[in-house]
Amino acid sequence: MREIIHVQVGQGGNAIGAKFWEVISDEHGVDPCGIYHGNSDLQLERINVYYNEASGGNFVPRCVLVDLDPMNLDVVRSGPYGQVFRPDNFIWAVGGASNNWAKGYYTNGAEIIDSVLDIIRKEAEGCDCLQGFQLTHSLGGGTGSGTGTLLINKVREEYPDRMIYTYSVCPSPTVSNTLVEPYNTTLSINQLIESCDETFCIDNEALYDICFKTLRLTTPTFGDLNHLISVAMSGVTTCFRFPGQLNADLRKLSVNTVPFPRMHFFMCGFAPLTSRGSQQYRAITVPDLTQQMFDAKNMMAGCDPRHGRYLTVATVFRGRMSMKEIDEQMVNIQIKNSSYFVEWIPHNVKVAVCDIPPRGLKISATFIGNTTAIQELFKRISQQFTSMFRRKAFLHWYTAEGMDEMEFTEAESNMNDLVTEYQQYQEATTEEGEYEDGEEE
Repeated sequence: MREIIHVQVGQGGNAIGAKFWEVISDEHGVDPCGIYHGNSDLQLERINVYYNEASGGNFVPRCVLVDLDPMNLDVVRSGPYGQVFRPDNFIWAVGGASNNWAKGYYTNGAEIIDSVLDIIRKEAEGCDCLQGFQLTHSLGGGTGSGTGTLLINKVREEYPDRMIYTYSVCPSPTVSNTLVEPYNTTLSINQLIESCDETFCIDNEALYDICFKTLRLTTPTFGDLNHLISVAMSGVTTCFRFPGQLNADLRKLSVNTVPFPRMHFFMCGFAPLTSRGSQQYRAITVPDLTQQMFDAKNMMAGCDPRHGRYLTVATVFRGRMSMKEIDEQMVNIQIKNSSYFVEWIPHNVKVAVCDIPPRGLKISATFIGNTTAIQELFKRISQQFTSMFRRKAFLHWYTAEGMDEMEFTEAESNMNDLVTEYQQYQEATTEEGEYEDGEEE
């Protein structure tokens, strides 16, 4: 089996992770005590992608929970699926990272990193064929961003040939929870560019918009937002948890969606999303799903794909449906919106189909887009970063932990280079390429 080790770091990461395990456990028929109560053999066929089987026939998530503040882990422990996790896999320090990337990366986080790696090693040794690591964290705070990126670097050193992919909650355009968010995010993105294979950018404001406008919730809670994220997360990994007509795994996803190694920042979306009241008025069909998942309102990151062009797109359809219909829809989308797809990557939509739909739906689709519009996110952070860094605001908190100002400058220029690269490929056209070949002759 191609197992995945799931790591959740910091308050945001643990909240998303806990919700993710609820959704996955529900799909595989595992109850909050880890006992299987499913109704289909398919649920058990590849359950060990995410679960270990314990001696009593219990299923235990292959999950490592890390935080520098024990309070957030207590919240997970007392949550609906708190008893499922292995008690040894909770790792915490006391003191927190107090929204400071340097504390999470250099001081408080570095103290617990060895015990985290020990547990990851144990989990990895119990796997037949480890496929990779998935990490949930948020980039605005201290633990998720600092300790999260430290962990990615260490894991990359130890398992250089395994996939590492992250679900990163990025700062949104108008909602900001901490003042030093631009610093923490820039320092994290600098690390993610180098040591990560795929990063799914998720942002709270985009999720709020989906809750208000599409799902018509009047007062969305973080629980609702986390549920949205977890549905998309479960969609990405469906194909190697359940049998299907067209399979995909993390490596295939990466090979097909990352044209240049630094450009691995994706936007994701999920369809169908309908408000409770209007469900009965809507028939969900493949064209319907396709339309919704390519809709700008459906993206979980605060960037408008219409402001850029898609380098690549990956779609995962779930449920019994006709492959011919899916293929037609995909070709249609590319022909109708050809200006939004770069023409120097022909057929740049990858499709995967899995037979088993999520709970409560007949068919659904998950969308993963690698678009040059994601540069809006980095530009926004860069502007906020520069306006603070120019005055050296809040800098003493970071230098006091032993950081150097050079690190900030390097992180900033690395992120700005990324923006430039995205812009360059957005403007690149086929004609240019042909002309260059001519010159060489």
